[in-house]
Amino acid sequence: MRQIINIAAIIAIAVTVSACSATVNKDEQTVSYGLKDAANGKFLVGTALNTPQIVGEDSAAIGVVKQHFNSIVAENCMKSEVIHLEENVYDFSLADSLVAFGEANGMAIIGHTLIWHSQLAPWFAVDSIGNPVSADILKQRMKDHIFTVMSRYKGKIKGWDVVNEPVLDDGSLRDSPFYNILGEEYIYLSLQWANEADPEAELYLNDYSMDRQAKRETYVRLIKEIKKRGLRIDGIGMQSHVGMDYPNLKEYEATMEAYAAEGVKVMITEWEMSALPTIHKSANISDKVEYDEKVNPYPDALPDSISKAWNERMDQFWQLYLKHSDYITRVTAWGVSDGDSWKNDFPVKGRTDYPLLFDRNYQPKPFIKEFIDANK
Repeated sequence: MRQIINIAAIIAIAVTVSACSATVNKDEQTVSYGLKDAANGKFLVGTALNTPQIVGEDSAAIGVVKQHFNSIVAENCMKSEVIHLEENVYDFSLADSLVAFGEANGMAIIGHTLIWHSQLAPWFAVDSIGNPVSADILKQRMKDHIFTVMSRYKGKIKGWDVVNEPVLDDGSLRDSPFYNILGEEYIYLSLQWANEADPEAELYLNDYSMDRQAKRETYVRLIKEIKKRGLRIDGIGMQSHVGMDYPNLKEYEATMEAYAAEGVKVMITEWEMSALPTIHKSANISDKVEYDEKVNPYPDALPDSISKAWNERMDQFWQLYLKHSDYITRVTAWGVSDGDSWKNDFPVKGRTDYPLLFDRNYQPKPFIKEFIDANK
């Protein structure tokens, strides 16, 4: 009888241990399950990383990134003013750390950006006395820059924003140093050299205000011309710096469909939505206006009514991305949490905004949490 009791006790203990083990595993799975898992099979879910995150100082943000995102992009450290200090001087330290982090965590790494008029290294398009360089010199500098940066990360970067923001809202080409010296040809040359530098990396054009019809039509024309020349373009990045009152969702969707109809992938890039009154819709970081308390109405927290409206509108965008996941391949937020966002202090110094998917305590906003919970 004693032997039977011992056996029963052992069985009971084993069952209890097994149950506890199962509970722990389930809890661990719940903790690790994130937005990227809920969106699995739809598209990559990405975020931009800033310097403290890249070097591992912001451990809370890194935890969120590992749990919720499967794609990363540098907020600033791959822009020419950071990575290419002088004509023959490069600083790859932060970019290397970003790429190493992405590789270690099995993430799709996006290169941002190769050719851009803003945050351009001061020496890039001028001679020793500050005058514009010749077309031949600028071409050589562009080619050297593209080949040097892309070759370093060949086989590691999934895709590159080759040219960033070349088109104005009215559909005209931006009056940049590249356009002024080389004309529209600089776009085609950039794509040609990028393809030569890394034939396996995807090549993108990336821009904001993509809901504007004139801008949409110019990009459709550019896509056609790129293909007509036998060059390669794999996708269009639609920067989505949106607000509570812009863009019009129908126009925004029409742009997505127009690019998809041209046979290119569509990526939602730089996604966030300001919860504050609209002052200035440009994404140009040099555009600032004076501080005004009237346009900084929520310095401590969003009122419940505003938070509810923000989540409802952001969910409308999210549902639109899910609807078109047959050609949307990536959705990237421009930052991890509200405290990281460039929208703080822009366009008004001292302004506090709440534009990202995670709040200042690194918690998912309600519409994201609901999506995750519904897709576990």
